[in-house]
Amino acid sequence: MTGWRARIGVLVIAKDPVPEEEFWAMAPAGVSVHSARFDSPRKKGSDFTGDHAAALAESPDIARGLDQLGQMPLDVICLCFGSSSFLAGVGFDERFCAQAERRTRGVPVTTAPLAMLAAMRSLRVTRPHLVIPPWFTPTSLAAARRYLEDSGFPAAGETRFSLGAGWGDRESFEAWDLDAQWEVRGEEVYRQTRRGFDHSADCVLVPGSGFRALAAIEPLECDLGVPVITSNQACLWHCLRIAGASDAGVGRLFEAARGDAVCL
Repeated sequence: MTGWRARIGVLVIAKDPVPEEEFWAMAPAGVSVHSARFDSPRKKGSDFTGDHAAALAESPDIARGLDQLGQMPLDVICLCFGSSSFLAGVGFDERFCAQAERRTRGVPVTTAPLAMLAAMRSLRVTRPHLVIPPWFTPTSLAAARRYLEDSGFPAAGETRFSLGAGWGDRESFEAWDLDAQWEVRGEEVYRQTRRGFDHSADCVLVPGSGFRALAAIEPLECDLGVPVITSNQACLWHCLRIAGASDAGVGRLFEAARGDAVCL
């Protein structure tokens, strides 16, 4: 039987293959993942503009996804799209979740930023080194920095991931529009993060749900000596906690609960 320990619903932006892929790769036995998709509030070929909180809260795709996932016997639903939360500012996530739960027939709802904040608090870290996806625009990056600082987690440093030759003359928003999410490799995430890491930081934080970083988590933790928290890892961890399932997954975030962190 699918999901005999926990059933997790995810709301994922259109064109993004990564959250489901990484959730399934990390999920312990007996945990299932069920998805719905929505269109981006950012228009193709442009930066984010307008009222992002309203765009997300009033999105017919989001409403439809919540209605549909709410008809399933799920334990929790997670919105895997941090950019709009960052742009809307601190406090938006809680308001969104309260409104969303009216559509889900009481199924708890959380968001990627809430999961990342909970993960950092659980690990008692306060100064993250950010790994910035190449499609984060100046607007969304500034909003992410502000959101984290306002939440008590000012960034100690940053590494902006480079896609390499052929991408340097593109606008940041073009990277997503041109499917750069398929070009990110764990080994390159590891190399660039290790090379650029600010050693005054006490963790690495990857705030993009569409950024494939799962394979880099444990090698970076062993070689840098600090926890690595990614959006999708934190979302799964947070959802399992809400569902009351065992914290089984990847990285120190999960190992902290079991006390079995080991570097090989």
